[in-house]
Order: sequence, then C-alpha cells, then structure tokens
Amino acid sequence: MLLAAVATSVGLLIGTVGVGGVLMVAFLALFGGLSIHQAAATSLFTFLFTGLLGTWLYQRRGSIDWRIAVPVCAGALIFGYLGAAVAARIDARPLSVVIALIIVAAGVYIFIPQHSSADHRDGRGWREQVLLASVGAASGFGSGFSGAGGPLFSVPMMVILRYVPLAAVATSQVLQIIAASSGSLGNLRHGFIDFRVAALVTVFELAGLIVGVRLAHVASALALRRLAGGLCVASGGFLLLRSL
Repeated sequence: MLLAAVATSVGLLIGTVGVGGVLMVAFLALFGGLSIHQAAATSLFTFLFTGLLGTWLYQRRGSIDWRIAVPVCAGALIFGYLGAAVAARIDARPLSVVIALIIVAAGVYIFIPQHSSADHRDGRGWREQVLLASVGAASGFGSGFSGAGGPLFSVPMMVILRYVPLAAVATSQVLQIIAASSGSLGNLRHGFIDFRVAALVTVFELAGLIVGVRLAHVASALALRRLAGGLCVASGGFLLLRSL
C-alpha cells in the first residue's frame, strides 16, 4: 500500500534528520482524499505519537539535552494552538499555496551543506534560554499552521544558530509532543482530524522512526537528507502547481 510506504519513509526521516513529516501533509492532500485542512490536521496529530516514541528512543541513548529542549517546548506550548487557529480561518487554496511553499523551502534547506563548527551553543545563560524559547514559539506556530510538525522549523533554525545537529534533531522529538498536542487541540474544535487515517499512518510512521533513530546514531545521514530534500521539492512543487 502506497500510504504505508510513505508513512514508513516519513517516520524514518523524522528519526534520522528531523525534517520529513511535511511529506505526509502533501501526500494526504494530493493522494489521500483529504482536504488541505484535514491533511494538515491529521498529519499533525500523528506526530504526537512519533514524538513520544522518538523522545524515548533518543533519551535512551542520552542524546537529549534537557537544558535545550525545555525552553524550546515551553515556547511552543501556546503557539501551536494559535497556528492551528489561524490556519482554520484561511481558505483552502491560499493555505495550500503557503504549505506548498513551506515544503519546497524545507527541501531547499536540506540540500544546504552543514558545516561543522567547534563553537556550538549549549543553552547556558538566560539569553540562550530566551533564544530557544523563541525558536519554540516560531516552530510551534508553524507546526500548528501547516501540520508539518515542529522539527521542520526547529531543526533548521537551531542548526543555523549553531546548535549541534544531533542535539537539534533530539530536541525536535520532544518538541513534536508539545507542538502536536497544542495544535491538535485547535484542530479538534473544527473537526479536521481524520482518526481512521491517522491510526493507519501512525503505525507505519512509528515503524520507520525506530529504524531512523538507529541510523541517526550509527550512519551518515547525507543520502537520506538528499532523498528527503528531493521529495520535499517535488511534492511541494506539485502541490503548488495544483493549488494555483
């Protein structure tokens, strides 16, 4: 089943590079028989469960720095709900265009080489805590608005701000729980979540996630990053063409 294959791939990418959940929105909108509002809401709901499992798996490996993760999640707590509320008030066509552009932008980011630096941030000090909370707020709003999941926004921002890439991906697992919960509360008010589709998608996403977390710790993620980038650009571009 195509849906199972896509959901498994999405879970693998979430576990490995953080960015990948956005593909689920595009697939459900293009081929899943759901409206763009339903696709975004249903995808976001499934990320609650990938976040729970991802957090547990990354914590078992000691990869989560809670000094970094806590302020990011605190910032996302309210803004996920606000993002979903704003999206619910936008007509389907312009919402599709915005989400398509976000997907393409994510793909372009993935293709940008990551440069190593010895001068990584570590979350110490109140200024960094405020900075991380701001990252969480922006990620939470973007997650609730697009249904793409917080990692799509937090991982690029944290890497640009010179946090260790693995720490950014690990933090994004925890962020998924907060952003998906907050955004889904907003979506529940409008009845956008298709729980039947969400249940099926979640099972295969979790299977892919388990493999993805292992790859993130033992293998180079370059090939997976390129695959994710290509899929984001292609699916986002197709969704954009259909929306115009």
